[in-house]
Amino acid sequence: MKIDCHAHIMPEDWPNLQKKYGYGGFIYLNHDRERKTARMMRDDGKFFREVSENCWDPKAIIKDMDKHRVDMMVLSTIPVLFNYWAQGVDTHDWSVFLNDHIANLQNTHPNRFIGLGTLPMQDVKLAIKELERCKNIGLPGVQIGTNILNMNLDDPILFPFYEAAEKMSMSLFIHPWQMMGEDVIEKFWLPWLVGMPAETSRAICSMIFGGVFDKFPGLRVMFAHAGGSFPFTIGRISHGWEVRPDLVNLNEVRKPADYIGKFWVDGITHDDKAFGYLLDMFGSEKICYGTDYPFPLGDLGHGKFIEDMQNVSQKQKDQIFSESVLKFLGR
Repeated sequence: MKIDCHAHIMPEDWPNLQKKYGYGGFIYLNHDRERKTARMMRDDGKFFREVSENCWDPKAIIKDMDKHRVDMMVLSTIPVLFNYWAQGVDTHDWSVFLNDHIANLQNTHPNRFIGLGTLPMQDVKLAIKELERCKNIGLPGVQIGTNILNMNLDDPILFPFYEAAEKMSMSLFIHPWQMMGEDVIEKFWLPWLVGMPAETSRAICSMIFGGVFDKFPGLRVMFAHAGGSFPFTIGRISHGWEVRPDLVNLNEVRKPADYIGKFWVDGITHDDKAFGYLLDMFGSEKICYGTDYPFPLGDLGHGKFIEDMQNVSQKQKDQIFSESVLKFLGR
């Protein structure tokens, strides 16, 4: 069985948010119905990216799933649609719209789709309110960004949210967005190639050194893109904890390697050797098969490189392809 833990979707259409909320900065879709594509545009007229129908049409998605023998997909919104920068009440309204859409997909195709919600994380009270509603409409968890308007995930402001997620047994999928230094590394697609892995490591280190995993031991958390650069810089991170505790270990946490096993990562490495290293570090029970579908930087071979690996046992593959994500989701 193959359950893709990391796939994205958005509605085919939505209201004019600039008109609805009274200010700009939002994304809208400019559809080309004949080509079955759409241009994602900012309402200042700036082009963001072109997407195809498999970004919104469940029939097209299921067709791809069947082609690649994918049984189920865990769907979450596209991070550019988080809208954390907007007024909290407006992002809450927007989150309700997106979450109802994903919940409807989950309910319509219960054997193919599992939905993760999105939240107005810039307003923790509203985020908790919508988290409760996500629980009530049947979503097993939510996706949040690696930072909240450049606020790291160890900020005490977020602790009531973590407490609520732990109490409600709602899973957290953490996805990079708003990459640090993005404005000075625009060339060569570096925000996506360098910034995203760094963002995910930023989030993991913030939660470790901020004591989040100690304060909320029942929290189920998964990080995108194989944990970003974290697994491959754990030696440096651990060395820093050893030699400069005055700068690193402000909250008297255990050594960083002790927290491996406290969270999940997806397996998107695009590389056999890197995946083998990840497997040695995390074990198959903490790695979930994911693709970042339908985007080109994702694993559009749908896990074939893992299937073809000779030095990974069938038991390990079974855990990676389905059992690990089901445990992450509390199922």
